[in-house]
Amino acid sequence: MEEIERQEGRVKSDWEDKELLAAIKKRKRITTYIIAIAVISVIFAGKIIMSSQSASSWLPGGAFFNALRHFIPSGDKQLQGEENDRVNILLLGIGGAGHDGPYLTDTMILLSIKPSTRQVAMLSIPRDLVAPQSGWQKINSINAYAEQKNPGSGGTATAQAMSDLLQVPIQYYVRADFNGFVRAIDELGGIEVNVENTLDDYTYPIEGQEDNPNYYSRFEHLHFDKGPQTMDGSMALKYVRSRHALGIEGSDFARSRRQQLVMEAIKDKLLSQQTLLNPVVVGKLISEFNQDISTNLSVWEMLRLWNLTKDVNRDQIINKGLSDAPDGLLVNGVGQDGAFILTPRSGNFSAVRDLAQNIFSFETTTISAKPEVINDGATVLIENGTFITGLANRFSAVLTGYKFTVAQIGNAPQRNYAQTIVYDLSNGQKNQSLTVLKKVTGAKQDLIVQDWVKTYTASSTKPIDFLLILGTDSDKAEN
Repeated sequence: MEEIERQEGRVKSDWEDKELLAAIKKRKRITTYIIAIAVISVIFAGKIIMSSQSASSWLPGGAFFNALRHFIPSGDKQLQGEENDRVNILLLGIGGAGHDGPYLTDTMILLSIKPSTRQVAMLSIPRDLVAPQSGWQKINSINAYAEQKNPGSGGTATAQAMSDLLQVPIQYYVRADFNGFVRAIDELGGIEVNVENTLDDYTYPIEGQEDNPNYYSRFEHLHFDKGPQTMDGSMALKYVRSRHALGIEGSDFARSRRQQLVMEAIKDKLLSQQTLLNPVVVGKLISEFNQDISTNLSVWEMLRLWNLTKDVNRDQIINKGLSDAPDGLLVNGVGQDGAFILTPRSGNFSAVRDLAQNIFSFETTTISAKPEVINDGATVLIENGTFITGLANRFSAVLTGYKFTVAQIGNAPQRNYAQTIVYDLSNGQKNQSLTVLKKVTGAKQDLIVQDWVKTYTASSTKPIDFLLILGTDSDKAEN
C-alpha cells in the first residue's frame, strides 16, 4: 500500500503521464477490494464470525495478495445453493476456552442469502430447543458431542443436524467463540448499536465469581439505555448474552433480536471506509482471530459471498426468530433432568420447517390451526407403548408446555402399540383439554375405559384425567 501511495505521488507531479496515473489508481482500488473481501465473509450476532483460511499468509512483501489471486474464481463460478437462488450458512457461537461448557452452542442463526434479489434472512434458533437430531436433548449439545468424539467436527455435525431438522440444505457453517467476538469489536474501535428497549438485568453472572460465598457478589447489574449506544467488545458480549433482563428484554426472542442488531452493527463498521482502507486493522483482524474461528468456506467462496452481500441495505434484511411468545412456534417446558426446554407448539416440526423453508415470503409466525393452551389443571399419565427410547419423556415436555400436569411417565404393560390411544378418565369434564391432547399427539380416543385401565390408573398418587399410551405413529408425528 505504501509503495502504491509513493508511485501515485510521483505520477501526480507529472501531469503528462495521465495513463500511468489511471493504471495505478485502478491497482489501488483492486488492492483495497481484495483487503475487504478477504476479511468480511460472515459475521455472527453475539459472536463475530469472520473467516479467512489464508490468514496465515498475511506476510510482508505482498505474499498474501499474491497467494489470494489464485483463489479468485471466474465470474461464472457459484456458491453451493446459488443454482436454487438460496445460499444457507449456519452461524454458531460458542464460549470457547476458559468458559463452562466451552463447546456448547450459545447462539445459532441460520443466515440465508437470495442472490437474485440480494435479500438476506436471519432465523435465530434458541439453544434450549430439543430435537430428534440431538437425541431429544437440547440442540446446543450437538457441537459439544461431536467435538468430544472427533475434534474439529462440531461445525459440520451441527450444520448437518440442523439441515435434517429444518429440511433445508445448509451448505456452509462458520463458528466463533467469545474471545474472537470481543477482540474483533475492540480492534474495530467499538460499534454503534441502536438499543431498541432499555435493558436492566440484575443477575448477569460475573465471570470467575460463580462460586463466591456471597451470593450477591456473583452478579452485576447490567444496564443499557434505549437509543444509539457505543459498545466495546465486552459490553457488546454482555448485551447479546443477557438472559434475565426485566420485562420484554428477558425473553429468548428479545435475546435473539439483540444478537441480530449487533450483527448488523458489526457489518456496518466493517464496511465503513475507516476499516476497509486501514490495512493495519484488517491485518490484525485476520491474524488475531483466525484461532477463534472455524468454517468450511474456502477463500474463493468468501470472495463470492462478499460480492453477493456487500450492497445489502437494512430494508433487505429479514429477521425472524423461534420463540415461546404467545404467537410463537414454540412452548416452554421442563425436561427429564428438570432443565428448561423448548418444544414445537404444534407437537411436531412442520410449522418450524415451513418458516425456515419459506422465510423470504413468510409474513408471520402464526401457526395455522394450532391448538390453544388450556389451563384447567388437567392431569395426564403418559405411557410408552413402544420400544422407542425416550418417547414418553419427549411428550411429557411437549404437554407440559400446554399446561398439562404430567403425573407420571413410564412404560405401558404392553409395548406393541402402533396407534396412540387416549382414555378420558375425567368423564367428559375436561373436553377442551382432551381436544388439545388429541390434536397435539395425534391420539385416537378409546371410548370404552376397560377395567384394567381403571385399576392401572388407580395406583397413581394423583388423580388422573387422561391416560395416554403412545404408539409408533407418535414418533413419526414428532419427527
